[in-house]
Amino acid sequence: MKKFPVFGCHDPNQVYQPEADTYLLLEAVQKELKPTDRILEMGTGTGYIGSHLSGHGYLLVADINPHACLAAKKNGLEVVRTDLFDGICGKFDLVIFNPPYLPTQDDERIVDWLEYALDGGPEGRSTITRFVRGVRSVLDPGGRVLLLLSSLTGVDEVARLFQDQSFDTDIVARRKIFDEWLLVMKCR
Repeated sequence: MKKFPVFGCHDPNQVYQPEADTYLLLEAVQKELKPTDRILEMGTGTGYIGSHLSGHGYLLVADINPHACLAAKKNGLEVVRTDLFDGICGKFDLVIFNPPYLPTQDDERIVDWLEYALDGGPEGRSTITRFVRGVRSVLDPGGRVLLLLSSLTGVDEVARLFQDQSFDTDIVARRKIFDEWLLVMKCR
């Protein structure tokens, strides 16, 4: 990814707003959640999901986008600005992530902070691949991952990425939106 300038104030137009994928992931999280779970939400955006989980054990939200971090903080959440797991300490029972999953070619890229929420690289799996390789570093033994995916991303390919890291995977939620399927993959 290209390096982007840091802005001095919060610009809500640079933050991914809740959409159908956000709502589907929240539904799956609410079904999976245990009262004592330590929860990490990667790519929190506005903090919409996190704000619906307050009071359910320890919650930490994270994003690479400084505008998203400010939005989540304004929603009363504990926020870390980080590139995936680089700035995260501790272990979590549940890690949730609505990653950038749209297949994006070089000539389609837009140079702004919102791009981090959308640009999944040429196959739609660039950030997902990095996430899969690093998630064990913050996951408690017996912990679970809930990952939002699109049928455009290659669901079987993402399952193989997790299986190569010795995770079992299941699809626990799905919804058709126009010409794509949104899915939530549970990994343990």
